[in-house]
Amino acid sequence: MSINSDFKKTTVLVRPSLLLIWPVILIGCCFGFTALKAQNTSLADTAISLYLSDTVPVDIGEVVITATRTSKRIIDIPYPVSRLNYVDYRHERKLGVDQLLSSVPGMFLQSRYGNHDVRVSIRGFGSRSNSGIRGVRILLDDIPESEPDGQTRIEAIDFNSIGRIEVAKGNLSSLYTNAPGGVVNFINDIDFMRSSVSLFNQFGDFGLQRNGIKAAYRGDNLGVLTTFSNHRYTGYREHNHERWHIVNSVVETNPTENSTLKLLFYFADGYIKLPGSLTKEEFEINPYQADQRAVDRDMKRLSTKGRLGIRYTSNFGKKKNNNFELTSYATVKYFERASREYRIINRNGFGLRASYGNQSKLWGRTNEFAIGVDVLYQPARTEYYDNIGGQKGDQINQLTQEKIYNNGFYISDQFALVPERFFVLLSGRYDKVSFDLKEETLPSRIDSRSFDAFMPKLAFHYKINPWIAAYTSYSLSFDSPAKNELESLDPSELYNHDLIAQQTKSFELGIKGNIIRDDAYFFSKLLFEITAFDMNIDNEVVPYEVYNEVYYRNAAKTKRRGLELGSTLEILTGLSWSLSYTFSDFNYKTYAALSIAIDSTGSIVSSEEDYSGHVVPSVPRNNLFSAISYALPISQYVDAFAKLSYHGVSGLWVDDANTDQTDAYHLLNGLVGLEMKVGGLNVLLSGGLNNLLDEVYVGFTNTNSADRRFYEAGAPRNYHASLNIGYRF
Repeated sequence: MSINSDFKKTTVLVRPSLLLIWPVILIGCCFGFTALKAQNTSLADTAISLYLSDTVPVDIGEVVITATRTSKRIIDIPYPVSRLNYVDYRHERKLGVDQLLSSVPGMFLQSRYGNHDVRVSIRGFGSRSNSGIRGVRILLDDIPESEPDGQTRIEAIDFNSIGRIEVAKGNLSSLYTNAPGGVVNFINDIDFMRSSVSLFNQFGDFGLQRNGIKAAYRGDNLGVLTTFSNHRYTGYREHNHERWHIVNSVVETNPTENSTLKLLFYFADGYIKLPGSLTKEEFEINPYQADQRAVDRDMKRLSTKGRLGIRYTSNFGKKKNNNFELTSYATVKYFERASREYRIINRNGFGLRASYGNQSKLWGRTNEFAIGVDVLYQPARTEYYDNIGGQKGDQINQLTQEKIYNNGFYISDQFALVPERFFVLLSGRYDKVSFDLKEETLPSRIDSRSFDAFMPKLAFHYKINPWIAAYTSYSLSFDSPAKNELESLDPSELYNHDLIAQQTKSFELGIKGNIIRDDAYFFSKLLFEITAFDMNIDNEVVPYEVYNEVYYRNAAKTKRRGLELGSTLEILTGLSWSLSYTFSDFNYKTYAALSIAIDSTGSIVSSEEDYSGHVVPSVPRNNLFSAISYALPISQYVDAFAKLSYHGVSGLWVDDANTDQTDAYHLLNGLVGLEMKVGGLNVLLSGGLNNLLDEVYVGFTNTNSADRRFYEAGAPRNYHASLNIGYRF
């Protein structure tokens, strides 16, 4: 089997002419439906029960996003944003975040080891990470899951407790630390109206078993959500077992009529064994085998982490047009990592965020002002041992104490240049990220690094009518290296002092909207967004691997251009079709690199290489997702659901040298479900088959591996089934 091809095989699916026609069709629809009007429906009249939460069908003009640091409707935000509610993915397998967000235009997700090492990439940011998430800020209930240095793992996110997912794409560095690609906010389902209890049960191929319970209580002035999940998965590759226990809890009350107090808690504990990456020859022989070194070393991660947060919000003033929020949280994290060496890491963190917002009239025009501050502090103690067949040696080889600081503040103001029509947004953020490292074993050494910058953004937003808006923005971003990216290949140094922060200049132009015809039988709703972007990156941080250990270096200049297209069309009542397409043209403009390789004797060999003009690896030029779904009421008490989706991805370059490219792949997935509602009882039975054609494909590229272990297989054909039983009181 050859894995060196491009997307020419699939031009029948994505022709360049179609890429030009689609924006024209959608924009034409926007201005052609002159008889259309925005939907105005009373929430009290339309409130319905779907699954175990009270959900209302609302249009883009009503959907509110909080990931932008203020609560704003999608139509009023001058950059592309998406929101997924639980009802949108309740039938899905929900094993990993990649199975929920692949339909969002501009995002590309690759699952390496289940949900616990998913590469989340937005406009190429995040593609540089061979482990964990970088360049995209991850939040859980508006609190950073990302570490102070920007590195993120998402073991603690339980999709059975998540009520909605918000995605803000594009450069958000003027609001968040290290967020040049955007922000993903996972929000627990505390917005329910009635008390309930439910049991989750899921099983499937490769030893998948997920069981859990969700309890929700709603009193006069109290809301409590608690979920527990037990997750077991053998995996479709050798040496790829995992097991997790996750507890999530949210307690909400209102001290006064205009204030809210929340307690937010989670605890996650588990482990995952890692199969490692393969060479091209190994992949062609058996793509599901493990790297023998991973087996011999019993490569694995054991994790225990918890967080407790408290949040107070208040609206005040005569018109209640002032908002104040104060959030404080503490984290406890314990990790064991068995790789070439054995590490034990203890991290305890503290975070504080405060913000103030005001909405008022200025010169007779609407003005929205916000200011905020973030403080994150995380000390860490790391012990290094020999790895003896997956067990730590008796003798400690190295002991380090590290402190990471991230302090920043932001300011934002949106002003209506033309009332209700034309707006300008100015925002900016200053961040300082500092690292202090002390080695306590001999030879005793200390080291430090510090990065700081101010990131401004200017955006314009024009509402063509109440349900269609155009926007454009120009911004700067600063992305400091994460702790693991600062590790030095030179054993005489604690930090890599050659690595500097990458900086990006971003421009984007787009249009979005939601067109609704209340009385139409066919094509009654059309939701769409089209965004074009252009970015210039200086000193892009890129990975390379030596002996299964990942290190990082700077490329000189990178040019990224792209187009994102997303639409959802309700063909007729219950029948919907969705499409998302991303075109990415990412190239290194100038890049003189130190090339690292391993020769036949196992020695490290370095040389100077010129990668100017090469394509950025691990990002597909074409990424297409399409799905058709149908919800059918069978009777007064029973509803049926079916969905068929297609995901097509062009070949990925595996390294900066562009020495090899993976095959394009095409995945078909199917879902069916039945939901029964009798009184307060709710029963949901669903099942699905993923990768219907059983295609063998590279699901994750291990970028810039020095010993050419680039390839990790995606999941073969697999089934899953769920039985969820709940009762609302």
